[in-house]
Amino acid sequence: MGEKRKRLETSMIHNEGDAHDLGSLTTPIYQTSTFSFPSAAVGEKRFAGEDDGYVYTRLGNPTVTALEERIATLEGGERGLAFASGMAAVSAVLISLTKANDHILCSNGLYGCTFGLLKMLEEKYSITHDFSLMEDEEELRSRLTENTACIFIETPINPTMKMVDLSMVAQVAKEYGIPVVVDNTFCTPYLQRPLELGCDVVIHSATKYIGGHGDVIAGLAVGKQEFMNSVAMNAKKDIGGVLSPFDAWLLIRGLKTLHVRLDRHSTNAEEIATRLKQHPFVQNVYYPGMEDHPQKAIQEKQMRTGGGVLAFEINGSKSDAQFFMDQLELIKIAVSLGDAETLIQHPASMTHAVVPEEEREKMGIKDTLIRLSVGLEAVEDIWEDLTQALEECK
Repeated sequence: MGEKRKRLETSMIHNEGDAHDLGSLTTPIYQTSTFSFPSAAVGEKRFAGEDDGYVYTRLGNPTVTALEERIATLEGGERGLAFASGMAAVSAVLISLTKANDHILCSNGLYGCTFGLLKMLEEKYSITHDFSLMEDEEELRSRLTENTACIFIETPINPTMKMVDLSMVAQVAKEYGIPVVVDNTFCTPYLQRPLELGCDVVIHSATKYIGGHGDVIAGLAVGKQEFMNSVAMNAKKDIGGVLSPFDAWLLIRGLKTLHVRLDRHSTNAEEIATRLKQHPFVQNVYYPGMEDHPQKAIQEKQMRTGGGVLAFEINGSKSDAQFFMDQLELIKIAVSLGDAETLIQHPASMTHAVVPEEEREKMGIKDTLIRLSVGLEAVEDIWEDLTQALEECK
């Protein structure tokens, strides 16, 4: 079957770059820290970049390379890189794009640790950042400065589930020669492909849906060859937040079922969101796949489905929200997402606790907001657990 005939779901399972001489159906794990050279001359050539062979796993490893090639194919990019965590990927990309006194324009809402990284860059290197609603071209242009080095976007935004029109942002950014970086963790390349919409770099916390089983910490980044080469030579090689061969193997395994899992995550999430909206103890529900989501048109334009994550506000106080969570039996209180299990967390006191209260409010993160990563269980069991916990709140 030719490469052009291979659909996305098939590419998640089959990749020509994974073929091996011994005929192993699954990608072998090259669990080694270093590689021997057939001669000193070959060793010299590899260090000089004149020979493509492997040297040291921090610099490259066949198992890790297989993962990097596969994610590049799935995202439609020229080169992929694997990292020890999602934040290692975010850090490597932003460090590679910026220098002292630069400016980063961000979507109006970010993962708490990304916010923490931006604060550190500002305090140590005077790399400032601002937030933009990115609702239209005029507002976006007004937030750009002469030293804006890049635009960083989450869409859907964690945890408010607000959407950003990626093609609109990419079009404006290209007029100014500013690269656009998209955290695609919530969607994966199965639901959303930012590079095809004109963006420049895609980042994943592969810990989430790509891994899919809550047993690996990893990050991925995809972009054009020239830029990703610079990330590999500088941020990846010298800072060293690289992925282990075994963890790369776990992600390759996870990719094989990604489309099947995300279809189930999405259908479950849409059903739960619809039911939560009708419950008297729930004030607001935020899910891009719902027909009354204010940015439903953007979701339909750039996402396959609404995804597996939703947020909602308890009709009460912070203590009511936490009491509700404590009554759950099946659903686990945990801060990750994309696992087979349904997970719930309180952003204001957990994932986004590092964000000052004033900033959280601007982002729309209230003390009553709860984020739910809807799992693969029977949807009726998920709903029964939510219902009994909400009833306890009366």
